Amino acid sequence: MSGSVFLLLLAGTLLCGLLFHTVSHNEAGDRTRTKRPNFIIILADDIGWGDLGANQQAGQSSSQTPHLDLMAQQGMRLTDFHSPASTCSPSRAALLTGRHGLRNGVTHNFAVGSVGGLPLSETTLAEILHQGGYYTAMIGKWHLGHNGPYSPTNRGFDYYLGIPYSNDMGCTDLPGYELPSCPPCYPGPQILHNRERGQPFLLYVALAHMHVPLSPPSYAPHPSEGGVYAASLREMDGLVGAIKNASDASDKENTLIWFTGDNGPWEQKCQYAGSVGPFLGKWQTSRGGGSAKRTTWEGGHRVPTVSYWPGRVPANSTSSALLSGLDIFPTLLSLAGVNPPSDRRYDGIDATDVLLHGKETGNEFLFHPNSGAAGKYGDLQTVRLGRHKAFYITGAAEACGGSKGRQELHDPPMIFDLSGDKGEETPLDPTTEEYKEVDERVRRWREALLYDIATDQSVSTADYATDQSAAPCCDPRHTACRCLTLG
Repeated sequence: MSGSVFLLLLAGTLLCGLLFHTVSHNEAGDRTRTKRPNFIIILADDIGWGDLGANQQAGQSSSQTPHLDLMAQQGMRLTDFHSPASTCSPSRAALLTGRHGLRNGVTHNFAVGSVGGLPLSETTLAEILHQGGYYTAMIGKWHLGHNGPYSPTNRGFDYYLGIPYSNDMGCTDLPGYELPSCPPCYPGPQILHNRERGQPFLLYVALAHMHVPLSPPSYAPHPSEGGVYAASLREMDGLVGAIKNASDASDKENTLIWFTGDNGPWEQKCQYAGSVGPFLGKWQTSRGGGSAKRTTWEGGHRVPTVSYWPGRVPANSTSSALLSGLDIFPTLLSLAGVNPPSDRRYDGIDATDVLLHGKETGNEFLFHPNSGAAGKYGDLQTVRLGRHKAFYITGAAEACGGSKGRQELHDPPMIFDLSGDKGEETPLDPTTEEYKEVDERVRRWREALLYDIATDQSVSTADYATDQSAAPCCDPRHTACRCLTLG
């Protein structure tokens, strides 16, 4: 059994316990008080927009995600939903704080030997809900600091079981499917664990799927079944289905499930990377390099997203509202009736009207931070405004095969109309009235946000210092510790 499956089976067990406790408490408790909703956030790792079967066009390859497809049929598919960044740590920090990396301090990934993590001056969604009477639990990948006060149980989670960072940041005795191949035995992840009980609840499930190395499937997948990646995608989908089934069997009318991804697929991993669907970033790929994870092209941050809440979220519905992972924070707090701290500024919007009432009132604009392919980490040099998207800088991540594109600055910005150019292939002519109007609006929005951040007294700074002694090591017999002593 792979470690990720083990963690998710435990997640299902924990969920059953949470739901049983919640239902029993509600039956025995104060019946005059309106029940507050439970929340389950499921965050997939390195998943592509095109990996979700429900996102595929008719006639494409058979779906590998029947459980998620059913959840979309019974809930809402969000087709224009974006991760807050195009790489792991910044995306997760933004989801849990409702703030861009330039505010919360997390602009790139933490390492195995990182001393710090998400700055302690930041307040997480889990902390606020916990203070508001929620029981909070997390299963899976954290990647926001694993030492002392930075660990999940010191950041608002009552319960945590998982790995401190990505599953390739560590050692396994049997390497999984990976390109380039992972050598066995180098400093690796270990499982952390803590247990408590309470209600109502927030359950945050941060999957290791679809990050490489992929766990070897229990059988040799036939080529017609799509190979190792497809087998891992089916495994992930089955785990999501198990969580949904546990919720449905207990308290489904009072539980919101929100599935999304932390960023797009890791293109340089070739057959072990997912599908970006039609969002190919052709302007960039025609000049070399990849246009998915770590980039601000659509494939890097447009992620498959499904919201499910029987009786509340309209069934079999689709929304093209412009939303992002930054909006999860204010939306859940609004639904819980809990106010965030008033001493800081936030970047997300309350998407309740989109989820529950079918309105298309998403973000008027959205900023995509530099995530490693070009420019300074965290800088907001790509802007979405309605159907238009403006680039002040472009650059490519490494593609399958090793090609890389060069960084280019654009002033005036390069602007695409995504309504007719999902592949981001042909920018608008700068001499047209359409371009000039969009350019002016984008500049105003960008200048306003940058000024807002520059004058924000609540901006945090993350400690990215590393030290070998900071790598988790509690048991000398554990692989993560034993490998440190080898050759």
